[in-house]
Order: sequence, then C-alpha cells, then structure tokens
Amino acid sequence: MSQRQSQSTDKIIVDRTKRRSASGKMISEARKYASSSMHRPVKYEVERLHSYAENHVNAKLALPLFVMIIAVVSTQWVGAMLAAYWAAIVILSYGVLFAVSSRYLQTDGDEKDLPKWRRRFMGAQLLVAFAWSIFAFYHCASCNIADTFLIIQFSAILVFQAVTMMLSHSFGANLLMTSAPPTIVLALRLILTFQPAPLVMGGILIGSQVFFYFVANRFRISILSALAHHHERENLIAELETAKSMSEEARRRAEEANLAKSRFLATMSHELRTPLNAILGFSEVMQGEVLGPLGNDTYKGYISDIHASGTHLLKVINEILDLSRIEAGRYELKEEAIKLAHIIEEANQMVALKARTKGVEISLQVEENLPLIWADEKAVRQIALNLLSNALKFTPTGGKITVTVGWTSLGGQYFSVRDTGPGIPEEEIPVVLSSFGQGSIAIKSAEQGTGLGLPIVQALMHMHEGRFDLKSVLREGTVVTASFPRSRVLEIMEKTENLGHERQRKGGLYAASKAAS
Repeated sequence: MSQRQSQSTDKIIVDRTKRRSASGKMISEARKYASSSMHRPVKYEVERLHSYAENHVNAKLALPLFVMIIAVVSTQWVGAMLAAYWAAIVILSYGVLFAVSSRYLQTDGDEKDLPKWRRRFMGAQLLVAFAWSIFAFYHCASCNIADTFLIIQFSAILVFQAVTMMLSHSFGANLLMTSAPPTIVLALRLILTFQPAPLVMGGILIGSQVFFYFVANRFRISILSALAHHHERENLIAELETAKSMSEEARRRAEEANLAKSRFLATMSHELRTPLNAILGFSEVMQGEVLGPLGNDTYKGYISDIHASGTHLLKVINEILDLSRIEAGRYELKEEAIKLAHIIEEANQMVALKARTKGVEISLQVEENLPLIWADEKAVRQIALNLLSNALKFTPTGGKITVTVGWTSLGGQYFSVRDTGPGIPEEEIPVVLSSFGQGSIAIKSAEQGTGLGLPIVQALMHMHEGRFDLKSVLREGTVVTASFPRSRVLEIMEKTENLGHERQRKGGLYAASKAAS
C-alpha cells in the first residue's frame, strides 16, 4: 500500500499536466475583479470593514474637536445650551461608532460574524446621521442675521460630507446613510425658502453629496484593486513556495532513486559478472577442447551458443553501467591529443571480419593532414564502434557502409557512417535516440539489440561539447554524424628558425669586427 502511495505521489510531482494551479485560478479571479465595474459583487469584505474601522479609530480625537468647534461657533445664534446638547449627542454617537470599530479590530478574524458587524456599523452610522440632522434643523428665528447661520450650517455640512467620504469610502454605498440625511434636511430647508442664494446653496449641497459619493466609490475601487494585487502577490509567493517545496521533494526523491540505482547496478554488476566470467571462461576452454575432445558435435554447438549469449549479456551489462555512470555524472573523460582518423581506422578493422562474413562492404574516406584533437581516446573509440556496429547490424547482405572523416564547416572535425539499411521512419527517430528505444522496421529486419548504443553516443558527444546528428530515409539508409567542435582541434604550429642562435652568431661577428678596428 505504501509503495502505491509513493508511486502516486511521484507521479503527481512529475506530471505537470495533471496538476491544476489553484493559486493561478485565484489570481485570475482577482485580476477580473480589479478590472471590473463597480456593479460587480463586492469582495474582500473583511479587509474593507477593517479599513473602515481603522479610519474611525484613528479619527477619534479629530472628530470630537471638529464638533466642538462648530458648537462653539453656533452658540451666538442658537444659544449655549442648545449647542451643548447637540455637541453631546454628536460626540456620544461618534463614541458608539468608535467603540464598535475598536471592538471589531480587537476581534480575531476567525470569530468575526461579518453580517452582524455590518449591522452594528450601520446602526452607529444612523446615530451619527440623526445627530447631524438635528444640527441641520436648527434655525435662528429671533435674530436678524439668520442668513449668516445658514452659511455656517452649509459650510459645516459640506465639511461633514468630505470627512464622511474620507473615513467611510471603503464601506461602499452605505456611507450615504451617514451624510445623506443631514444633507437632504438642510438642502430642503434652503430650497423651500425660494430665494436665489439659498436655492443655489441647496443645489450645491446635493451636487456635492453626489460628487463626494462618486469620489468615495473611486477610492473604494482603488482599494479593491490594491487588495487584488496584494492577494495576487501573496498567491504568487505561495505558488513559488509550493513549487520550491515540490522541487526540493522531487530532488530528494531523485537523489534517493539515483543512489538506489547506483547501489543496485554496482551490486548486480558484481553478482552478474562473476558467474558470467566463469561461463565465458569455461565455455572457451570447452570450445578449444583444452582438457580433451567433447565427442559430440551437438555439444560444440551448444557451447558456442552459450559463449555467444554470455558475451552478449556482458556487453549489455557494460552498456547499462556506462549509461548509468554518464547520467549520474560519474563518467570522467581522460582527455589527450589523439588522431581521429587513426581511431576510426582501428574501429573499422575491428568490425571488418564480421562485415566480410556478412557480405557487407565498408569503405573508409579520410581527408589528408587532419590535426590532432583533444578528446578521450576510449570514449571516441566506443562512439566509433557503436556507430559501426549499429550500421553493420542493420545493413543487409550485399549492402555498403561508407565511413567519412574530415573537416566541419566551422573548423571542427567529424566522422560519419552511412549505411544502405532499411532506414528509420521520421516519427520513430526520437524513439531510436531514447534509452532502450528501437525502431519497428529495424527490429523486424535485423538482430535484436539493447537500444543503448545511440543514447551512449549522444551522451559521450555531449561531454565533448560536440554534436550527434541522425538522418534517415525509409528504404534507402541512414547517416549518423559525430562532430567535434573547433575548440577541440589542436592547431599545428609552424616551423620556426632558431633566432636566438642566429642573433648570438651575428653578435659574435660584430664584436670581432669591432675589436679588429
């Protein structure tokens, strides 16, 4: 059961196509909301209520001071007692609003019942609106300067509208519950006088209320956009942290798997090679009849098959170990100056006998005066043998293999192997170049292989900063090319004269002539 869970976990980590990004969906929703109109459904209510409460708590000293100033100025028109009553009612209503705001800020986020808190804020707003509506009803009937008090009321309500807009803009349209009632009361009083100046003042009050509402709404949209960007940034950070943890987990699992693979291959290499060496050794002794004749030709055939199978199995084990060392980064190149043409000729000689037995012609074409290259001789020989063996394996009897060694267009050196085999369909080339991959036509028309020859060649060429190219035409043949870069070609130094000896000889002649003179 645990093994199945581990496999499913690995699959989820590796297979990105089956993993949906939840944070990406949230970011998309946030972006949609940031660009939406004000008529879309309201989100981020917790943050908006928090901003509303915080604004009022920060203004708990400024608002009572503003109320006291208006009350003091109004005493000469409405009397000190009436002004004091009004100031006490307004300050008390603001006190209720401040208390609700402070309590909201002190409550933990998980314990907040948003509809309940929203009703509490609306109730406190209605108290403030009622208190300011009382001020809008005040009038001076006994004095001769009633117009001056109307200007005081008009100015106070304008300032009240602006202050409400600044403090309550995050509350949305509900801010009208605070500023609209006193505005409507005073505007009606001014308009019903049917005098030009009060009519204009009443119109200004209504227009300013509409203007402040739209300004507050724009502030609200800006806050929502800022909140959306903030959540987007948090989601991106969370996504990066998730990806980082998944990457670290995948890396840890890969390291553990690689270590387990290395241990397994090391153990299996020892466990398989030991009996294989005995099988190969005893089969060679029996093939050569060192200890006496076998006495049965059938047994000789069996011994030959055993020896061939053991040799093939040993080759498979060596290829798997070579590829695993390369993939694990433990294959070290022992580089030196080598002659590429000589190594290709040696590899050609190694497969020549098998080619003649199969009836395949191998031709070698080498450009003259090729300089040395800096490479690992063993690795280059393995590359050449893999490509030649592969071509010989898939070339039918009577076919031809052409091996070419020369310069590349960029100043490097290359060697290519062209065969007249069945070719490879274009869609199967990636399969052939992958580990243990084999083409369908090649499997049907040739002897079986491990499918590791070309991946090993690719890996070794990559370690030499070179390129490996495979081109194939169905039913015509295949061309494989291994190219070494110009940086690995050793330049030939031109022969120079011994200038020091010449200068010394000329210096001696000059000294002798000077002494004679």
